[in-house]
Amino acid sequence: MSILKVEKTPLAQTVRFTEDDLIIDLVDGRKISAPLLWFPKLANATQEQLEKYEILGDGEGIHWLDIDEDLSVEGLLNGK
Repeated sequence: MSILKVEKTPLAQTVRFTEDDLIIDLVDGRKISAPLLWFPKLANATQEQLEKYEILGDGEGIHWLDIDEDLSVEGLLNGK
């Protein structure tokens, strides 16, 4: 049985979307998903705008320049 090492600080590796959800893959193998409706700027963005994101720092956050939206990984995990 292998044990997955969980990082102290959750860090984003990739961001993807379904029609209804934001999905963030973390470097430790976990995934965070949340409804796009929770984030009005993301919910109203075009697919091109959604795909044009920047991972901040070592993965602590995600920024979408075109729609002026920022999310922190820790905040998402804490429901904020």
